[in-house]
Amino acid sequence: MKNTILTLTFTLATLTFCNAQQIEMEKVFGGYKYTQNGKLMKMKDLVKTMESNQQAFDLIKKAQSNNTIASIIGGAGGFLVGWPIGTTIGGGDANWTLAGVGAGLIAISIPLTSGANKNGKQAVELYNSSLKSTSFYEFKPEFKVISNGNGIGLSMNF
Repeated sequence: MKNTILTLTFTLATLTFCNAQQIEMEKVFGGYKYTQNGKLMKMKDLVKTMESNQQAFDLIKKAQSNNTIASIIGGAGGFLVGWPIGTTIGGGDANWTLAGVGAGLIAISIPLTSGANKNGKQAVELYNSSLKSTSFYEFKPEFKVISNGNGIGLSMNF
């Protein structure tokens, strides 16, 4: 009886651990928010987590590269748009050509960000699907209380 309880406890702990590894995605403005075990994950955390799955790792690295490039280009574009606006608010003569270039850079960063989001989503889906196939995710034991002439017992069927 002691061994049965120990085996059952170990099995349930293993199942809980395997299922807790999944990465959840939530659609937010401008992309996705990734969490694992209730903890928010940054892009570098996703890359580190997915090292064990080569296909997912390649996709998340591509997403990380696109995200970095888009952030740099978008940030520069935002600066170039904001500088003339700040100059105008301050009473100076603004160079609106800078604002036009900045708007162009922002427009370039949008598809890069979209590609990063798409690759990140695919990587997480691929990673999660590989967890399901390699873990005891489908293991669903059925427990019954049984009694016979020898006494009462617990039966586990799987």
